[in-house]
Amino acid sequence: MSDPQVALLMLGAFIFIIMLGFPIAFTLMAMGVGFGYYAYFRPDQAFFDNRVFYLLTQNTFSIMNNDVLVAVPLFLFMGYVIERANILDQLFYSLQVSLRRIPGSMAVAALLTCALFATATGIVGAVVTLMGLLAFPAMLKAGYDERMSAGLICAGGTLGILIPPSIMLIVYAATAAVSVVKLYAAALVPGFLLAGFYIGYVILRATLNPKLMPKLSKEAVAEIGFISTVILLLKAFFPLAILILSVLGAILFGLATPTEAAAVGAFGGMALAAAYRALTWPRLKEAVFLTARTSAMVCYLFVGSWTFSSVFSYLGGEGVIKEFVLGLDLGPVTFLLLSQFIIFLLGWPLEWSEIIIIFVPIFLPLLPHFEIDPILFGVLVALNLQTSFLTPPMAMSAYYLKGIAPPHIQLTTIFRGCLQFLVFVFVTMFIVYVFPASYEWLPNALYGN
Repeated sequence: MSDPQVALLMLGAFIFIIMLGFPIAFTLMAMGVGFGYYAYFRPDQAFFDNRVFYLLTQNTFSIMNNDVLVAVPLFLFMGYVIERANILDQLFYSLQVSLRRIPGSMAVAALLTCALFATATGIVGAVVTLMGLLAFPAMLKAGYDERMSAGLICAGGTLGILIPPSIMLIVYAATAAVSVVKLYAAALVPGFLLAGFYIGYVILRATLNPKLMPKLSKEAVAEIGFISTVILLLKAFFPLAILILSVLGAILFGLATPTEAAAVGAFGGMALAAAYRALTWPRLKEAVFLTARTSAMVCYLFVGSWTFSSVFSYLGGEGVIKEFVLGLDLGPVTFLLLSQFIIFLLGWPLEWSEIIIIFVPIFLPLLPHFEIDPILFGVLVALNLQTSFLTPPMAMSAYYLKGIAPPHIQLTTIFRGCLQFLVFVFVTMFIVYVFPASYEWLPNALYGN
């Protein structure tokens, strides 16, 4: 068996093993070391003199020494502290009150709360679960349609992996060796565009069919004055919004690196939790533990994937895939459609971190041939990964919501609610590709061509 055939066997065996449920990071490392021992084997060397062991330790050191990835635990810590600060109920209530005259006001408030909280935490499962406990029963009690209510919570909860400061974009930037700052600037407009589509759709449906999302009673609208509304916003909405905008603005305007801004964000998250009297020792300890656990998972995935991909490339697997794709004589549009379709399918069984770290690097070497900007590819991937949380049968957002929804809410109802928002993801991807200014304008305005 030739080396390229061994490389393809390596890739096929990896896909088969992870489908059996084995831990992905350690499967990557084990297969990288196992096949790497074969690739670097020399009959005259001692067992531990094989170069694959040096490759593994060197990759581990490189990951731990990567300045870009230092921002990951800091942003995670900020998110976990804010998540446990118990400000979500106040945030949702303040937005609901301030938007009470808009059709579907409770749904719009839920979407804005999801978007803001998802941006602050970047943890899809936490946002969907918390909003499912807080907003979902309130909307059902107000007579909102079950499918619409479930779909908007699931869709809004996934926005955190697209809108900066997104941890997913940091991981992609480290994988693709592109600027995190430019990637943030490029993803900002598409992220707000998608959120705007969600909100516009909800308002339109509420206007055309008020029975889907009934208006608040006149008594409920009249009993809260303007001053009280402003005070609610000052207490609940503006502190979190200012923290997010400060962190993001410092990055985009070059006042701080992503790592420095993340450190300030982590401190700001603690200050915000303290202001809400939610910074207790048990909560702080839990936030530190969850941050360490998630950061370790990301680092192990990087170590395993870099070892795996290094051996895979050394055996000639990358060249085989490249020759195969080039032999198809695809155009840039066809290549993008094919690659995004593969990522769409991978989103069913895999998390975004595994897709970005393991499978996206297979497509990255092909981008120069098709003259595709890696920034554009990253934005499209971030948009595409929204679908992995919303598409049956493995729509994780739906399962998060089902876990805490009232017993009479069927999983099929949640699936149907998610699907009506899915179309806007594809529309946004289409706009980003057809109108490059949608992702190029802000980076060019801030940093030049």
